Amino acid sequence: MITIKSPKEFAKMAKAGRCVAVMHAEIRAAAKPGVTTGELDDVARRVLAAHDCQASFLGYGFPPFQGAICASPNDVIVHGIPGDYHLEDGDIIAIDAGAIYDGYHGDAAFTMAVGEVPVEVTSLIDVTEEAMWLGISQVRHGARVGDIGAAVESVARPHGFGVVREYVGHGIGRHMHEEPQIPNYGVKGKGTKLRTGMAVCIEPMFNLGDAGTKVDADQWTVRTADGSLSAHWEHTVCITPDGVVVTTVPEDAAIPVSLG
Repeated sequence: MITIKSPKEFAKMAKAGRCVAVMHAEIRAAAKPGVTTGELDDVARRVLAAHDCQASFLGYGFPPFQGAICASPNDVIVHGIPGDYHLEDGDIIAIDAGAIYDGYHGDAAFTMAVGEVPVEVTSLIDVTEEAMWLGISQVRHGARVGDIGAAVESVARPHGFGVVREYVGHGIGRHMHEEPQIPNYGVKGKGTKLRTGMAVCIEPMFNLGDAGTKVDADQWTVRTADGSLSAHWEHTVCITPDGVVVTTVPEDAAIPVSLG
């Protein structure tokens, strides 16, 4: 796991995070009926180039991931490969974006509706975001991973949403995925202790149906097992000597939680 030892290292994390925030903003503006997920990937690549960053996802893993972003519509939970899928009115789509600046990563995701969607779908999106922020509010020196997971899970349960268990939050820094793993469920007071200098990604994934998952033949695209819709939110959070900082929001963004 990374330990951020200097303001210079944190500045690199922040630079990568701000690039991700711009990717999100420009993709949100472009995501309209008729646009393909491949065209959204093109938007992301232009932002990366403009910010002197590289894509965290492109070429990652095996088989190598073929996209600068993960674009996951409707029943796709995560790791959707951008391509020729045309967005339609009434779709939802999760966009997961990562950027590298001088060896340091930023990683964040959001889910949005394309046009009008039923109230229960809006609730799924909003509640998943709410759970992410409550999880982020638990991040501080001395907290436990279980504190985050318990908080996230507590938001989903009253709504009956399935809490995805196979795919979790994670540490981040010089690599996109580092220890510790941060599940979206857990027991308060249990698990790895967080410390100043750590950076983590909090990323709940909730399903409108049950929590089951399945993976397509491409070995990347993860769908809900029952075909229900899914929402995914994520931010990168750094524990610095001066406090907790969310690096993947716009610089002028209002943070809807009290950070430790």
